[in-house]
Amino acid sequence: MSSAKKTTDHKEIRKWIEARKGRPSVVSSTHDNGREGGLLRVDFAEKDEALEEIEWEEFFKIFDENKLAFLHQDKTEDGKESRFNKFVSAEDE
Repeated sequence: MSSAKKTTDHKEIRKWIEARKGRPSVVSSTHDNGREGGLLRVDFAEKDEALEEIEWEEFFKIFDENKLAFLHQDKTEDGKESRFNKFVSAEDE
């Protein structure tokens, strides 16, 4: 059975994203809406036009200001590399 891990460690998050050739991004329509930087996402493979790539420094500034944690899965149930990820509240258990 495969499970997800929750972390707030910037180095661990960046390593996981870069290992999967992901790029730190925000949903374009939320980037300048006054909500602490916008909704974070990870853009993989071909660019998603709804996402705007941002620098790691800005990505983690938004991450910290919104008190987020990164929920991610390393492997799928059949043992393949997983790209499952989600941003959740760091305060929820």
